[in-house]
Amino acid sequence: MMPLLLSFPLLVLLPLPVLAQDIQYTLQHNVTNIYGTWSSGSQNVVTGAGFAQPANMSFIYPKTTGMSYSFTSDGYYEIARYRMNGNGTSPNCITGVMNWCHGTYELVSNGSITMTPFGDGYQQIQDPCAAISNFMQNYNDTELYVQWTIYQDPTLGYMLQLYQFDGSPLPPMALLSTSPNMLPTQPLRNVSTASAATKKKRHLEQREMMVERSSSGEPRRLAGGSRALLGGLVILLWSVGMGSVFM
Repeated sequence: MMPLLLSFPLLVLLPLPVLAQDIQYTLQHNVTNIYGTWSSGSQNVVTGAGFAQPANMSFIYPKTTGMSYSFTSDGYYEIARYRMNGNGTSPNCITGVMNWCHGTYELVSNGSITMTPFGDGYQQIQDPCAAISNFMQNYNDTELYVQWTIYQDPTLGYMLQLYQFDGSPLPPMALLSTSPNMLPTQPLRNVSTASAATKKKRHLEQREMMVERSSSGEPRRLAGGSRALLGGLVILLWSVGMGSVFM
């Protein structure tokens, strides 16, 4: 009877590794969980009321650029981003972007993360060389991160590394707090129906492209862009009297 008693716990434990492999986590995912607030660089950019004011569609500018992500244990997220985009041909034309959004997230079984916005996100773009140098616009893109890992830095502590839909890494973010610093997890401003419908259509197209790329590795958007460029060239040539070239 003794061998049977010893083998029984093994029979109970054998299915557990199979269940754990349903989501393809590495050992680094288990250093700590993803819940809480994370911030990159000097950690001056932090989600919550100190960054975005959705009620009047405004921002509180941090001291430095950076990004911050927050996650709750029941599936909500918030993102705060402040970045500067350089211009190689016109060094004085540096574009500043403040970006905020929130919604629900899902840890997908293949090890990726999908983030679906509530629809009330927005961003401010400042470009001194543009016709309109400072403007606000809605931002409600569904975002896909194909991979994520958590590791422990000897100086900064727990670090979150996210990889975007094309596999490119974001700057690593340090864990600021295990309690997420976030605005209320619900829509916080009204967005016009027409604007929301346009955004929803664009989000569905982007999500379809993301899924296709993550499964095949083919950047479908490039093909569509090439067709659009060719169409534009045809119209341009016709407009200057060279339509016979395409007869």
